[in-house]
Amino acid sequence: MESLLPLLVLALAFVVLIVLPMRTRNRQLQATRQLQARLTTGTEVMTTSGLYGRVVGLAEDTVDLEVSPGVVVRWARAAIAEVRQSSPAAEAPAADADADPAPKSNGEPGPV
Repeated sequence: MESLLPLLVLALAFVVLIVLPMRTRNRQLQATRQLQARLTTGTEVMTTSGLYGRVVGLAEDTVDLEVSPGVVVRWARAAIAEVRQSSPAAEAPAADADADPAPKSNGEPGPV
């Protein structure tokens, strides 16, 4: 029985260090492929190199991204890393410029 212990430890180490990370990576790759397959025109995306843009054209292996008004670049579909949600801060209306700023707390009473 003692002679099998090193073999069992080696097998356990193989599973923990090789098999489990490989399964996790395969799941991530499959999720990324599904994301790339579901792209539609108008979707905000980020590429693997960090470029943000909006999908304006789709082909089998490529995606046309508008990165600035009137600037369209072609990328490999595999370069799309994630779909971005538009920022709530970007959609929020700007603060009213005519509103009085909050009084500063310096010990003096504010305007009444």
